[in-house]
Amino acid sequence: MRPEAATYDACAGTVAGTVRLSQSIGSGCRRMGVAASVRTSARVVVAAAAAVLAVSCSNDAGGSAVTVGAGDSAQSRLIAEMYAQALSRAGVHAVTKSLGQRSDYLAALDAGALTMVGDTSGDLLRAFDSSSTAALPDKDAATELAAQTTSEPAPATTAPTRSVAGDLSRAVPEGLAVSDIADGTDLRPQLVLSAAAAGRYAKSLTDLAPHCAELSVGIATGHELDPLRVSPDPGRDVLTPLRSTYGCAITRHTEFASDSQLRAALNQGRVDAGVFTSAAALLPGGAGDLVPVTDPKYAFRAQNVIPLSRQGSLDRRELKALNGVAGELTTAELTTLVRRVRDDHAPVGELARTWLDEHNL
Repeated sequence: MRPEAATYDACAGTVAGTVRLSQSIGSGCRRMGVAASVRTSARVVVAAAAAVLAVSCSNDAGGSAVTVGAGDSAQSRLIAEMYAQALSRAGVHAVTKSLGQRSDYLAALDAGALTMVGDTSGDLLRAFDSSSTAALPDKDAATELAAQTTSEPAPATTAPTRSVAGDLSRAVPEGLAVSDIADGTDLRPQLVLSAAAAGRYAKSLTDLAPHCAELSVGIATGHELDPLRVSPDPGRDVLTPLRSTYGCAITRHTEFASDSQLRAALNQGRVDAGVFTSAAALLPGGAGDLVPVTDPKYAFRAQNVIPLSRQGSLDRRELKALNGVAGELTTAELTTLVRRVRDDHAPVGELARTWLDEHNL
């Protein structure tokens, strides 16, 4: 049952119960010979009680409801539905509301028209602090990366390693706060090899870097895989970070207006490798024969699902419900569900409900 229906039924049942109580009082008073005056009093009591309950129900269904915002994309609506249903299962009246682009729902959140939104960490950081250069998801990732590279020569200058989660926490406007990231989700731009090139080249950027000059590389632009994401600039967002992070110097590249056009070029052998605007698994039908290349040093900024809410609007129980989603959600599950909503037009509410059931949330 939808949360709003459950709230409505609960309120209706309470009012009906009060009316039944008045009828019982009236019946007893008739036997005592004072039916008329008591019935009048009972009607006054019932009217007052109904008015109080009506106000209470109105507040529950409106003012005190948790409103989860979403943007105009299958991914955003699915994430919003997961969070809203998780909150409903924790006993909260939660509803979703779609509001177009990222700027639209962030403005609504700031104005108090929304309680929270679900978004991706790197995209939110770009919206709040375009000057941040953080790419690693969190401090744990920074520590792990440092441990892996201790045998490498130390750089001439050292600076504290910054994380997307850390910079985002500092960048959110006053009155807003972020909760736990879903660290099992990875929606970064992704480098892949064609099926033919995969037999000749390494599957990690660390090992592939010395051979980057040999590759013909396609770079997708546009918004196909995530309509809310800013279209990448091939030089600034792809070529430069690959070169500065790994020494991967791409000398031959072609730009494509969409991810689907890039996939066609890869499948036809027109390019050896390609960089998609998000996870290749979001392509219609999935990645197919394309082979992902791992990016352990995060040349491409981390993009994890994360809740953003009005500060103090969610209590400990509600935050625990959101954290439950964060602890279970994975890239494979999310991308499969997004494709079902976007390409197969599956009901987003039913998919979210089934996923929550499967994870006992």
